[in-house]
Amino acid sequence: MGNSVTHDTELQQYRVHLQQDYYALVKYHMEGSVMAITHTRVPDELQGKGYGKVMMETVLPLIEKDGYKINPVCPYVAHYLNKYHQYSHLLTS
Repeated sequence: MGNSVTHDTELQQYRVHLQQDYYALVKYHMEGSVMAITHTRVPDELQGKGYGKVMMETVLPLIEKDGYKINPVCPYVAHYLNKYHQYSHLLTS
């Protein structure tokens, strides 16, 4: 079962339900058709348990489906995309 996601285009963020009352956030701003992901956040209580990967695996398919490229301003996003190459085609050149 996948994690539920709320995409708030006004606030320019994704909210990913992780467990119980815990949510991860992916914040961005748009540069034309490029989504500059500026900040990600997993709650302190869940850090170090693989939820950053869960967050990215939940959000990246949605970004791909919407046809955006990614500018990974957030160091975690850059690290993730460097480590897991299945979404490297979304990176801006």
